[in-house]
Amino acid sequence: MAATIAGGAAPAAADTVVSPVNLEAGTGRHHNSATVIYERVDGAVNSVKIISLEASSGEPDCVWVEWNDPKDVGDGWTALNSEPPCYGGSMGETLNRIIKAPKGHQLKVRLAAYHDGGIEVIHKDIAKL
Repeated sequence: MAATIAGGAAPAAADTVVSPVNLEAGTGRHHNSATVIYERVDGAVNSVKIISLEASSGEPDCVWVEWNDPKDVGDGWTALNSEPPCYGGSMGETLNRIIKAPKGHQLKVRLAAYHDGGIEVIHKDIAKL
């Protein structure tokens, strides 16, 4: 019995926790929404794997789902979706993409809605990962 206790059973592998983040911005025909599915990267500091995303745009809007990339030299946000759904459309993408930032930089995602041809964010929602 002592040998069994000393040898012990191997610890069970940690279960991967998959989490959703829901984002919504605007109302009425300007209602935009997105869901980002992600999981923490085991053993990595401040890293998550973006598994997939779904986004829907309001009738006059185009929607980007972005993350606060510390390496982005523009406005600090980098798109996760390859193309925005526009004019009431929807899209989904499977990404399996790891995003990471230095320790102390809180990872966030945002839904940013633009009116057709515009460069100004009209509606937005931001959530921490």
